[in-house]
Amino acid sequence: PMGSERTEMRKRQMSTTQETPGAAQAQHSTGNRGSNACCFCWCCCCSCSCLTVRNQDEERARRTSHELQAEGIPNCEESPAPTLEEVNAWAQSFDKLMLTPAGRNAFREFLRTEFSEENMLFWMACEELKQESNKSVIEEKARLIYEDYISILSPKEVSLDSRVREVINRNMLEPSQHTFDDAQLQIYTLMHRDSYPRFMNSAIYKDLLQSLSEKSTEA
Repeated sequence: PMGSERTEMRKRQMSTTQETPGAAQAQHSTGNRGSNACCFCWCCCCSCSCLTVRNQDEERARRTSHELQAEGIPNCEESPAPTLEEVNAWAQSFDKLMLTPAGRNAFREFLRTEFSEENMLFWMACEELKQESNKSVIEEKARLIYEDYISILSPKEVSLDSRVREVINRNMLEPSQHTFDDAQLQIYTLMHRDSYPRFMNSAIYKDLLQSLSEKSTEA
């Protein structure tokens, strides 16, 4: 009986010894796979679903940030409705268009359709800066304008040449009401030459002109 028990114990020990490497190997394999795999799938490829979700989250965060920045921007300036004479005058020159809030609002609406509204926003911010006299307010507004429209990291960066950017960087050492004068002129010229002719041929301008013309005829 004692011999039989020893023989049985040896068999069990040998069986356990043989099974252990396989179990350990399986556990090791599972452990490796678990550490390399993402939380949503068992694959180890770079295109797995967790990366897709992560990319979507990052894109959503960027979009939300951009939308939050835009929340502080009014859709339009306060102004009375334009008259037929005013709208006709806009066709005479870009200067006349930009002189009135109604003209700027209509042009800004057009720029929004071309995804270039930042040009008008930058020009308006520079005009506002020129009205300031308090040194600390000027410095703060200049910093915000730089971050919003000059910095290459901003989604609202305007298109400026290297010479003008160098001038701005020098001026930012001691900001004043005229820190962005050269840049403002360059953007004004860009809107005049590039966007203004298309605005005059746009549905936004033509529909407004037709609507006012019809009202004038009815009156």
